[in-house]
Amino acid sequence: MMKKNKIIYWVATAIMILVFSFSAGMYLFSYGRASGFFIHLGFPTWLIYPLAILKILGIMVILLKKSYFLKELAYAGFLFDALLAFSAHTVANDGSSAMSIIAIVATIVSWIYDRKVFPRVKYKFNYFAKI
Repeated sequence: MMKKNKIIYWVATAIMILVFSFSAGMYLFSYGRASGFFIHLGFPTWLIYPLAILKILGIMVILLKKSYFLKELAYAGFLFDALLAFSAHTVANDGSSAMSIIAIVATIVSWIYDRKVFPRVKYKFNYFAKI
């Protein structure tokens, strides 16, 4: 059972990482193309570089698993990014929402199976435990 969960986790996580690293790479190395997409979708172009950096940092946080809080924050950020991309492509009616649907599904599956494969460690001091 654990082996099946690990396979599902790693496949979903790999898909999620591929989607978000592809978009971060496009933002960094094809700024003109990315800015055209952002303008078409109605977003300010100044978001391009910060989003690219946050996507790269989010991938690192999820893979390194050093901070539970940052990992959860990265998953939430990826989900919100993909949901916003889906809604923007839907409103723009440009037919380019497939990648965002893949990102949404992969992020949710990765998050669910992350909790199954890597259960949260009970820390001696956990500030957020009582919140």
